[in-house]
Amino acid sequence: MDCRICNLPAKKFGKDRKGQQRYRCPKCGKTFIEIQPRALSYMILAEEKAMSVLQHLVEGCSVRTTSRITGVHPRTILNLLSLAGEKCERLMNERIHNLRVKDVQCDELWGYVGMKEKTKAKKGKDETTVGDAYTFVAIERRSKLVLAWHLGRRTERDTVAFTEKLAAATEGSFQVTTDGFAPYKDAIVLSLGAQGVEFAQLVKQYAAAPETETRYSPAECIGCKKVPVFGNPDISKICTSHVERQNLTMRMQMRRLTRLTNAFSKKWDKLYAMLSLYFAWYNFVRIHQTLRVTPAMEAGITDHVWSIRELLSTP
Repeated sequence: MDCRICNLPAKKFGKDRKGQQRYRCPKCGKTFIEIQPRALSYMILAEEKAMSVLQHLVEGCSVRTTSRITGVHPRTILNLLSLAGEKCERLMNERIHNLRVKDVQCDELWGYVGMKEKTKAKKGKDETTVGDAYTFVAIERRSKLVLAWHLGRRTERDTVAFTEKLAAATEGSFQVTTDGFAPYKDAIVLSLGAQGVEFAQLVKQYAAAPETETRYSPAECIGCKKVPVFGNPDISKICTSHVERQNLTMRMQMRRLTRLTNAFSKKWDKLYAMLSLYFAWYNFVRIHQTLRVTPAMEAGITDHVWSIRELLSTP
């Protein structure tokens, strides 16, 4: 540790009341402590209070509920969410990269921002950050690790953007299974074909609903068809049950994705930040019930259960 004035090596000089190491310059006699990195960057909110806010958000509380419990203003909570989302996105990009995997499942989760797509059409709005918002998710079957995700529309362009992220997160050959969404056929081959992946689709067959019946959920599933698309996939491993169970966990842990409630995202960037926080928390902090460790530990990326503070310690 060098003196900030003389640029000479300083010697240890006890500790302050908070237990931080003090130093003293042998030349000028100035005492100082080593600058500690701030997990919250520019925010002046107390760290313990901030950790409590983020813990409530990832456990399924809404912004206003979190505000009532913690006493933090909703706008401060949203600013903290944006900061945490940026740090968690960098962490995921750094840690989930060029991994060797064996069995990957992909799916999309529906949500909306501001208003539903049919309401958007009625009002004649053409904003790209309003309306249906689909979260593409790729999960490794054995470790339950979320390898890649993407927030966008259910289009061919966003599907390719998602598969490119999956390609960056993995290396080598593995089997990948998706649902029957048609753009996957070209996107998987385009992004992952060079890796020699074994690609198959699980196409669900639904019964026709009676004309008089109205329902919120999809029609009754009467069967599934396993369709090999590329390479030589193992028929017995063609499955999307694990990623669909992950979709349920997302809806339970994020209030803005809960069905049949008045909770929804008002801003596209806040939904993106919440997803970034959730996936990092799910991989590194949340202990999986069946694994009894975190997905990151099961995949060999980390050797201990992280805290939310560790997620925010990303530079």
